[in-house]
Amino acid sequence: MKDFRIFAHRGASGTEPENTLRSFRRALELGAVWVELDVRAVEDALVVFHDERLDRRTDGTGLVADRSLAYIRSLDAGEGEKIPLLGEVMDMLAGRSGVNIELKGSRTALPAAELLSDAVRSGGWSPDRILVSSFDPSELAVFRSRCPGIPVGALFKDIPSDLNAIQGGLGCVSAHLARNHVTPEFAEQAHLLGMKVYVYTVNRMGDARRLKNMGVDGIFTDYPERFIGKCGASS
Repeated sequence: MKDFRIFAHRGASGTEPENTLRSFRRALELGAVWVELDVRAVEDALVVFHDERLDRRTDGTGLVADRSLAYIRSLDAGEGEKIPLLGEVMDMLAGRSGVNIELKGSRTALPAAELLSDAVRSGGWSPDRILVSSFDPSELAVFRSRCPGIPVGALFKDIPSDLNAIQGGLGCVSAHLARNHVTPEFAEQAHLLGMKVYVYTVNRMGDARRLKNMGVDGIFTDYPERFIGKCGASS
């Protein structure tokens, strides 16, 4: 399984509180060369958090979008960890791994473009170590208009009806699809369009091998330790 990319999904989220500095630190310790995270806009900041609501992953309640940044930063996200800002995670990961940033909800594209442009200009990051993805093509379009040098990937819940139009409109370098929906035909079509195929969320070696045999280029996993060193994880 040489050159098969392993993304540590929300860090080492199978064993650590997801999307926390602790989870990303553990992923690095396990040898992850790519991590995945989610961002939401709160006031003028981007917080690293997946859900719309705070209830599942913190000791807080309510919609993330309805809460103040001060309130969100005061919460326990597990094991005493705080919900980090994107800038904090980028500082920790710089020079140590690549990062796939998923834009969740609205108003994420512009602050992400500004922060990531600054990260590249400062020399701490190179564009090829950043991948920005989203289920929302309008957010990806806004991001691309402001930050054309950083690659983007399109997320899908099911096989899209017109991958060619999506790729042509956004210039995506990758298509991200759920493990139960990807097919060899989809992988072939994506490759003909110059796109990689990354699949979420894969936690069993048998599934990883099946997907690799389909032509998939990498997976997102909650347990990077199960695959790193066993799948020929690529840089």
